[in-house]
Amino acid sequence: MFDQANSSYKDVTQYPEKFLQIDTDKIRIPVTYKKSWDDGFGARGWKVDVTIGDPQIIASTRETGQRIKTSVFVHDILDHFLSGFGVSGHRSEAMALIQLSRRTGASPEPDYRQIIEEDILNGRVNGESMSSFLPSSLKELLPEDKSMLDKEIILFLKDKLGNENLTNVLVKHFFSLGKMGEEHAETNWKQLGLDHDKQKEIGNALQELLVEIDCKVEEMELDEDKGFIAIEGNRVSFDDEESGHAKLIGFCKIDFY
Repeated sequence: MFDQANSSYKDVTQYPEKFLQIDTDKIRIPVTYKKSWDDGFGARGWKVDVTIGDPQIIASTRETGQRIKTSVFVHDILDHFLSGFGVSGHRSEAMALIQLSRRTGASPEPDYRQIIEEDILNGRVNGESMSSFLPSSLKELLPEDKSMLDKEIILFLKDKLGNENLTNVLVKHFFSLGKMGEEHAETNWKQLGLDHDKQKEIGNALQELLVEIDCKVEEMELDEDKGFIAIEGNRVSFDDEESGHAKLIGFCKIDFY
């Protein structure tokens, strides 16, 4: 399971200190805010430092989705990074969306279908090749005597199964991949001293904190700020104490009851 082409599975205890600081009573995650990111998108918002430089990751503000009331920034922290999954890649996203579902109650199926329709059916797989990503039931349908590019593989499968049937098979595959990561996520949370059963409460507190600090950077008209998201005991917090001047400090209690 740990030899996937896109290295989706990570051991959180092996993260470099510049991306995660683990203390006896808390963890600290370096994050960066910019009014405009020079990454091809120019978006305003926050990034977990480990995602900086990944072309698939766009900065996130406090805004949430209409269907799921959590931001991409919180999703990146809890469902990807602290759960020990790669910050990008379709295999990683399949697993991270199961974690998102655990803490919000929202089915990942609409997101799976969107990924399939926008990427997979157009011959794009982030993080690995199409042949390594597909389930064995689909790979068995491919001609053995012919080398095919990713787009050629999908065109072949569309022709053989039709879009609807192929999509349904891929949705089941995404669910299967997603559930394969559940034990891995729980193990990583335990290694960090976090209660995996409190994902919802921690996620709610992080979202509340993000609203607070994101409003502050707008009010202060900051071009950039760097700091740490800390999770400890019954609270989450943000500070940039190591910069020598705490421009932003905020915290929110984790309501476990």
